[in-house]
Amino acid sequence: MAEVVKLRCQRIGCNATFTEDDNPEGSCQYHDSGPIFHDGMKEWSCCKKRSHDFTLFLEIPGCKTGKHTTEKPVLAKVSATPKNPVASPIVASTTSSSSKETCPRCKQGFFCSDHGSQPKEVAPTKDKADISTYPAPAKKIVDINEPQTCKNKGCGKIFKEKDNHETACSYHPGPAVFHDRMRGWKCCDIHVKEFDEFMAIPPCSKGWHNADPTS
Repeated sequence: MAEVVKLRCQRIGCNATFTEDDNPEGSCQYHDSGPIFHDGMKEWSCCKKRSHDFTLFLEIPGCKTGKHTTEKPVLAKVSATPKNPVASPIVASTTSSSSKETCPRCKQGFFCSDHGSQPKEVAPTKDKADISTYPAPAKKIVDINEPQTCKNKGCGKIFKEKDNHETACSYHPGPAVFHDRMRGWKCCDIHVKEFDEFMAIPPCSKGWHNADPTS
């Protein structure tokens, strides 16, 4: 009996494993254009979704679907252009006071270049309201045979809890580091210039697969 060869998808935002015989159209969800990094904000140029936090940025689901592939995508160079409010503080202040509360990015807690980052005013108030209003979510009970996707950085494999063990997962404990146009992981001290090279840095740690790392 021929051995089933599992391949790793190279599309940006996917990183899942697949086989040639099990690769239907729509099984891959990915980003077809590279990221933009500007003034601490990360944005996918293909769908314009953004986040100030790198962990949340990587969890933004892909905006395109198709088949998995082992071919690395060729990404066009994308340059970030500063928005007008950066050069005109008076206009930015007026916009902030009038539409910050109705801005969908601000309401979801994402960094917004139009209204700026105001942790003293926005973040603590939002966190306190959430803690006092909503109880902590209950831990999801999962069947040991149910396929799950590991959310550890650098893994992304499909696993079953019955096969999970202390060395099943290869991942980056992080955090990711972006400095002077270099991208890398603090955990293994490897830094590169291109984003696709950064995504291809091999994991440096072993541990349990985790489908819900924030809980």
